[in-house]
Amino acid sequence: MNANGAIAADESLRDRKVPTHELTYARLRDMILYGQLAPGQPVTIQGLIQDLDAGMTPVREAIRRLTAEGALLPQGNRRVAVPAMTLAMLEQVAFARLSLEPKLAALAAAHITPELIAKLERIDAAVNEAIGAGNVQGYLAANHSFHFTLYEASDAPVLLDIVRGLWLRAGPSLRAVIGRYGQQLSPDRHSDALQAMRQGDAAALAQAMERDIQQGVDHIRQALTEVN
Repeated sequence: MNANGAIAADESLRDRKVPTHELTYARLRDMILYGQLAPGQPVTIQGLIQDLDAGMTPVREAIRRLTAEGALLPQGNRRVAVPAMTLAMLEQVAFARLSLEPKLAALAAAHITPELIAKLERIDAAVNEAIGAGNVQGYLAANHSFHFTLYEASDAPVLLDIVRGLWLRAGPSLRAVIGRYGQQLSPDRHSDALQAMRQGDAAALAQAMERDIQQGVDHIRQALTEVN
């Protein structure tokens, strides 16, 4: 995964002949997840039409869906914005993520293969490379890919859908964290998670992911506290 990850995803969707409104939704969702839209910064609907290279109808439909999912807020005057994270919101999102994501990791442990571990190792290398280069969008894309490549092996679609929604609320805030701290960030727990996978230890995998999530929450909390 790299800064061109969203482009590659777009090409994959086109290859599968995904309807225009679904492609537009996926691209706008990725703009939010990967930090192209800064939390709290209003953008015009017309600007999104140009950025997404899509018509008014699919863009409005994408905005409607993402607003319903809590990922966008109407600002009036034909503008929308990614909601800015607050400490109160962070605590709610953190509680839900810490409850659900370690469970997804534990469930995925039963389906881990050498091929999946190798794929996750490559993604983790991209995470580290992006942090070292100060590549915020590359980091957000690769970090998201690591988590969900693992979680998708859980065979738990209900929990997975809930967690996807939580990431739409929490993911953009990591943009500010990486921008503020960059290479000073503590190492993530992906290596611990990978070691647990190699050992076939579901409990250790769940614990590693819990610690990884908590570390990210702590960084966001610190950034929010310093700003306020």
